[in-house]
Amino acid sequence: MPETTAIAPEGVDYGRKWFVLVAIAMAIFLGTIDGSIVNVALPTLVEEFDTTFNVAQWVVLAYLLTQATLTLSFGRLGDMIGKKPIFTTGFMVFTIGSVLAGFSPTVGILIGARVVQALGAAMIFALGFAITTEAFPPSERGKALGINGTTVSLGIMAGPIIGGMILEATDWRWIFFVNLPIGIVGTITAIKFVPNTRPRGKQRFDFIGAAVFFVALLSLLLALTMGQNLGFSDPMILAAFAVSAVSFVTFVVIEHRVSEPMLNLNLFKSRDLTVNLITGFVGFFALSGLLLLVPFYLTDVLGLSPSEIGFVLGAVPITMGIVAPMSGSLSDRVGSRPVTVAGLALMTVAYTIAAFWFEGSSTAALVVIVGLIIGLGMGIFQSPNNSAILGSVPPEQLGVTSGMLTINRTTASVTGIAVLGAIWAARTGVYGGVGDAADAPAAAQAAGLADTMTVAAVLVGLALALGLWAWRSPGRSQV
Repeated sequence: MPETTAIAPEGVDYGRKWFVLVAIAMAIFLGTIDGSIVNVALPTLVEEFDTTFNVAQWVVLAYLLTQATLTLSFGRLGDMIGKKPIFTTGFMVFTIGSVLAGFSPTVGILIGARVVQALGAAMIFALGFAITTEAFPPSERGKALGINGTTVSLGIMAGPIIGGMILEATDWRWIFFVNLPIGIVGTITAIKFVPNTRPRGKQRFDFIGAAVFFVALLSLLLALTMGQNLGFSDPMILAAFAVSAVSFVTFVVIEHRVSEPMLNLNLFKSRDLTVNLITGFVGFFALSGLLLLVPFYLTDVLGLSPSEIGFVLGAVPITMGIVAPMSGSLSDRVGSRPVTVAGLALMTVAYTIAAFWFEGSSTAALVVIVGLIIGLGMGIFQSPNNSAILGSVPPEQLGVTSGMLTINRTTASVTGIAVLGAIWAARTGVYGGVGDAADAPAAAQAAGLADTMTVAAVLVGLALALGLWAWRSPGRSQV
């Protein structure tokens, strides 16, 4: 479809779409890279502030938890008062938080500064995909969202690399100061080019629903994160899971009863939205578990060095980043469902291969091949998946849906690390006869990883079956 035939929403000029995408890409890159760049600096921070690892890890956790729990609320605010003011404010808040983090004199102030950063990141991630959807005509949205996906992959990949280079060359504070020029340029670009679409009518914010959802998600993420250290049978962890379950049920009840809910549950009547959220969750669930566990295999079984491990693991995000825009363009022409199904099929094959290769005698080259296939599958799947989700809701719900998209990815990653990590530890313990999986013999670790990859293959296979059913069965695609 020629671009001239597309009618832009009120307040949107399609002629500025690439400048908008540049602003969104800079914001997403900063928000993504700061989720991982600090990881490599944790040992340095422990020494710098004379603290413990349990305290220092909150420099990472505070960022993750704040961003995840507030994203939906900011998405709803964007739908209510306009996406541009929330997004540009988020860019500025993130930049200010980076400066505060760089000047932090104590670990407590650093954790507080990371919360400020995360507030900005939550605003950015809540509305970045929604603004991209509005800024591009329907015939080009898949490609644009694919470029956003590439930016996420680059951020994931570049975080540890850039962090390591900064630590070797200068002070840890430059991990945060390096955000300043990009933040300033990105903020100015966003102010100048991001469309200022204004919602119609006056709306009320569902404060009670927002508070209950915050408690529900925070309890869940804390239980999943802390349960890895304390054990998932710990009374405190079980209590957190219980609080989360009760809060989620309460949230659903509230949203059914209020006239202007924070999350319109009728959105889930859309088959495209529901199916693609589920399959997207499974994809990131399996991927996060793989990226957590494979380093143990590469270190203890294959004996690779840290630099070699980084090279091997880089196969996944590099392939995702290259393929995502092409996949998005293809979905613009043929539709999202056949492309997402193809991506899920490739991932199912890759995890199945991993289940067999990791148990027997493997090599780094074979692990790279598995990583390339998984990266290819995720790269093919991710962009049309996002496009289908955002294209299945009314324009006035784009902000909250964009927030759901981000929360879905974050929760899937945390859950995948917790669940697949627990499965690997349990199976490795059975094979090795030891309490700590990291101390088990190489053969036991390999067998445990093979079992874990089998679970991942089954789950992705079920997601593939769900995608095929949605593709082949008639049903409602939009609200």
